[in-house]
Amino acid sequence: MVSRHVRQDRAARSTRFPRSVGAHGERRSDRAGPAPWSGTGRLLPGRGSPTPGQAGVRPRQARGVAFAVAGALAATCALTLAPGAASAAPDGTAVAPAGDRDARYSRYVALGDSYVSGPLIPLTRPDPPGCFPSTANYPALLARDLGVRSFTDMSCGGADTTHMTRPQSVPLGSNPPQLDPLTRQTDLVTLSIGGNDFGIFGELTRTCPELRPQDPTGNPCQRHYTVDGVDTLVDHARRVSERVSAILRTVHERAPRACVLLVGCPHIGPPSGACPTILPFADGYLRWLDTVERALNTSMADAAERDGAARYVDTYAASLGHDACAPGDQAWIQGKDTDPLAAASYHPRRAAMEGVAEQVRRALEGGARARR
Repeated sequence: MVSRHVRQDRAARSTRFPRSVGAHGERRSDRAGPAPWSGTGRLLPGRGSPTPGQAGVRPRQARGVAFAVAGALAATCALTLAPGAASAAPDGTAVAPAGDRDARYSRYVALGDSYVSGPLIPLTRPDPPGCFPSTANYPALLARDLGVRSFTDMSCGGADTTHMTRPQSVPLGSNPPQLDPLTRQTDLVTLSIGGNDFGIFGELTRTCPELRPQDPTGNPCQRHYTVDGVDTLVDHARRVSERVSAILRTVHERAPRACVLLVGCPHIGPPSGACPTILPFADGYLRWLDTVERALNTSMADAAERDGAARYVDTYAASLGHDACAPGDQAWIQGKDTDPLAAASYHPRRAAMEGVAEQVRRALEGGARARR
């Protein structure tokens, strides 16, 4: 079911390194070698050109097969909670107790940018320097909850959709293509990506504060990015959708049995009001920021709906009241000042990771249905 804010955005349009841990916390790999780049490929019969032996399949028959396959894939996105509780190794990695060996998911790969990796949320893993993955990001928390046997966190700060299939240069090293660890044995994949495409996040957080003095009560940043009547950042956020769709097709090719969840972005700013000492933007900026963010979330929701087998997880509604302006520990997002013991500026705190992990877990408990 598509969330309310997604429907609202559609109506408006019509007017973050291979890091695997085994059952005992050791690093491990699920693959014999790097998965080769194979293009976007096809997820289901009936999409694109016919596969060999299907040249005579009629469109209606192909659609029926497609829906059947999508339904079978989506049916894997249902959670059977393990009887025991996963514990944590000294380095924060997942350790599955003996009683958790019958958990529904055993091989989990997490993909995404810094809103997945959780830079500076204690404790930060050192491999590789520059990705800044936290041992308490939502994939790590989810892996421990599920008691998976193998957990590979490929998320990396600064990643965009191109880094799913290409290496990403980071300080003092390189993060391999994030899809590399996917195999036919992978049974759970989470993905949150797109905020760095077209430089969206960087433009919002670097350029916009500098423009505030021009019109503190207005929205000089939106005017700055509106060209010939087109809001270019909103347009870029909407264009992310096709890129995410291409990623999903490749994910399904490499991990055909996996439950695939697209995880949306939480509230960064409040729906009303302002807090310039925390978010140093013009008053009207926060309403526009919300529009850009909803457009990005809609892009992911649309990609999941077109895909038919992936499911979109809405974290936007759950994070209402937990934006960066929220008081004290209620805030899920860090403000303009980096806290080296909590989170990077404008990035999720531990509370956000706990909240997002809960939404993903609820999505798994509720199961997923193919969209038709």
